[in-house]
Amino acid sequence: MRTATNLAKVKTTGMETKEKENVSKIQKIYDAFLAEFPLCYGYWKKYADHEARLGSIEKVVEVYERAVGAVTYSVDIWLHYCVFAISTYGDQDTVRRLFERGLAYVGTDYLSYPLWDKYIEYEFSQQEWCQLAMIYTRILENPSQQLDRYFNSFKELAGSRPLSELRTEEATAVESEVSGQEVEGEVHPDDAEHLIKPVGASLTEAEGLEKYIAVREEMYMKAKEFDSRIVVYEMAIRRPYFHVRPLNNSELENWHSYLDFIEREDDFSKVVKLYERCLIACANYSEYWIRYVLCMEASGSMDLANNALARATQVFVKRQPEIHLFAARFKEQNGDILGSRDAYQLLHSGICPGLLEAVIKHANMEYRQGNKEDAFSSYEQAIATEKGKEQSQTLPMLFVQYSRFLYLVAGNVEKSRAVLEGAFEHVQLSRPLLEAFIHLESIQPVPRRVQYLDSLVEKFVTPNSDDSYTASTIDREELSSIFLEFLDLFGDAQSIKKANDRHAKQFICHKSTSESRKRNADDFLASDKAKVAKSASGIPSSTQSLMGAYPSAPSPWSTGYGQPQAWAQPPQAQTQQWNPAYAQQAGYSGYSGYGSTYSQPQVQAPVSAPQTTAYATYPSTYPSQPVQQQSFVQPAIAAASYTSALAPQQAAPVSQAYYGSYY
Repeated sequence: MRTATNLAKVKTTGMETKEKENVSKIQKIYDAFLAEFPLCYGYWKKYADHEARLGSIEKVVEVYERAVGAVTYSVDIWLHYCVFAISTYGDQDTVRRLFERGLAYVGTDYLSYPLWDKYIEYEFSQQEWCQLAMIYTRILENPSQQLDRYFNSFKELAGSRPLSELRTEEATAVESEVSGQEVEGEVHPDDAEHLIKPVGASLTEAEGLEKYIAVREEMYMKAKEFDSRIVVYEMAIRRPYFHVRPLNNSELENWHSYLDFIEREDDFSKVVKLYERCLIACANYSEYWIRYVLCMEASGSMDLANNALARATQVFVKRQPEIHLFAARFKEQNGDILGSRDAYQLLHSGICPGLLEAVIKHANMEYRQGNKEDAFSSYEQAIATEKGKEQSQTLPMLFVQYSRFLYLVAGNVEKSRAVLEGAFEHVQLSRPLLEAFIHLESIQPVPRRVQYLDSLVEKFVTPNSDDSYTASTIDREELSSIFLEFLDLFGDAQSIKKANDRHAKQFICHKSTSESRKRNADDFLASDKAKVAKSASGIPSSTQSLMGAYPSAPSPWSTGYGQPQAWAQPPQAQTQQWNPAYAQQAGYSGYSGYGSTYSQPQVQAPVSAPQTTAYATYPSTYPSQPVQQQSFVQPAIAAASYTSALAPQQAAPVSQAYYGSYY
């Protein structure tokens, strides 16, 4: 018997130990999940219910307190907390305090009616008519989805209870504050000298009740008027709660429009609460966090700005590089240099190693602080890191940007050249690298390294069967054109001839063959279309041309009414201008627009700005040429234009040099 009892004790103890281990595991799972997704109020509710089943009221309260701290502006989590308090505490003051805490944050939410309904239900169960009347009065001050229902319920309450049970000292004070004496049929609610006597001082019961309702009806009408202005935004909010799935564009645009509207109303409390409400549904979008921070900064509320930035960078969008780039710049602008440097280091080490924009902005920040060597080190460390990666897409652009920085900031031409030359030992020849080298040489005094550049260009533009990497035909042709323009300025006759011959051999001959094939195919299709058009019309028209039969086809006589064009525009396929920027790189231009996106809180965020040019600080060498627009003019004017166009003194327009956009 004793042995059996001991075995039972051991078994019970083992089960309790296992149950405790399971409880601990469940708690850790909830904690880990809610640390990552704190806005999922449903899981906070499940966590609290789990603790309630274990019989620990203190743990339940702890979970709910964590919940309202994490998602403070959620109507639902306050509702669950208040329901728990009603079922747990018998003290009315404790329950009311909790309701009032929640309503201080979400009481003006357009969808706050579930919490107000629960508060009304509680006070009704306590038969506290004056408290109930005060709740209705507060509700009628603000627009909400159920505003009409609340006003009708208030009138029913006022008609069913004596006025003495509804009025309180607080209600009388509110009434006196809102109401004013009627002078010539106008109400003066804000004129302290025209305040009427409190209801009931010299009025009958019926008159007092009428005035009591009239005051609240005035509140209701004001709220109704504001409701009519925001309902279009409210109705467009299809998902007011948080979810990991992205919102559609119309909802995102609606939030921006709604925020614009509220900011124009100049009510700071409404602005903050709408932003907080927006950032439940749009928590995964950096643009709204950035907008919120900038709006709070513009309002002088740096505590709220820093709090929002901390939540964004540490919880909600902590893996998005753009928020950390913004944080770095924001902290630098507000004097927190160490915080700015930490934000850049976090990007380099954890968030997005090798992000080109982060390297460039970090180096520029260090240079602004007078730390030139740290700026150089920022580039060198990034280059060293990218060298260890196979086929790094960022490494060529890092060399280009470092060379540019050395030349423009440090004024060290030789080191700038050395960086580009050293790049060819670690990366394959590419258009951005060669273009940068050509640019650098073009702004140097003589002698320029024409022969060295020619050898690099020849290696790049000439396909090599032994080389596993060959650039695209477009890149090779455009770089060859860039080099031809460079030689036309700085080369001699022999170097120009050599480059021209190479360009013609590699591109012009092949292009002529391909264009000839395309023309043959187009002629065949045009012939077929002409036959179809002729058979469909039945009667051939002597005045209808082939082009006229197909309106979508380009007409050579589009200038003037029936007049031929003076001069055909020269083809531009073979003389494409130099690219105004280095090749677009993923990661470089994707996060460069935050600074201008919300410079004013009311402006919606545009898409990211394009990547800047490599040597864009130099003034334009050649002014841009005006482009003449074709127009439909009268026949006489068209004829005059045609005659003047044939005049011998008319010079052909000079194409703009590529250097104009860089230097």
